[in-house]
Amino acid sequence: MPVPNPTPSPSPHPRPSPATSTTRFPVAVDAALRAAGWQPGRWDIRQAEHWADTLRAHSSPAGHRHSVFPAAVEAWAEFGGLLVAPPGPGRQIAPTPVRFDPLSGLHHARTLADLGRALGTEVAPLGTELGSDGDDGQAVLAIDVEGRVYSLDHTGDWYLGPDLDQALSTLVTGTQPSRLTPA
Repeated sequence: MPVPNPTPSPSPHPRPSPATSTTRFPVAVDAALRAAGWQPGRWDIRQAEHWADTLRAHSSPAGHRHSVFPAAVEAWAEFGGLLVAPPGPGRQIAPTPVRFDPLSGLHHARTLADLGRALGTEVAPLGTELGSDGDDGQAVLAIDVEGRVYSLDHTGDWYLGPDLDQALSTLVTGTQPSRLTPA
């Protein structure tokens, strides 16, 4: 499955101090993140390492294991534990709330490994898109070693952006993502 924009994103953005009033995000995304408890400089590496250890230790009944790599751990450290609700209607599609919890993908090791194999990379769980009733079952969010973000649901696999910032913008603003298609 080709990725629409295979160019790797630069290393993570510098983390502004919590006192900084503006961030690297568009206004709507920044507002949704702040309402969820995020602030510039948020960084819980201890929790991220706990999630990494839990995922590394898990093996599916068929022996499938999770990949853990720096881009995933950094995303978990900055956004892990947040429940981000969209601030309004979407631009092209209805946005859904997003829960950043890599353990919500604990039992998706094979699915994520299959996606990674199809893309020629490793993929780790990032969280979930919540359904309209608040359940975690709508879609699995995943991140690859380059920081690109994907959504996997019952209709297919979707490319949300070349980095987590763009993926957040896609999710929060209800921008139509690109469907991953076989090569």
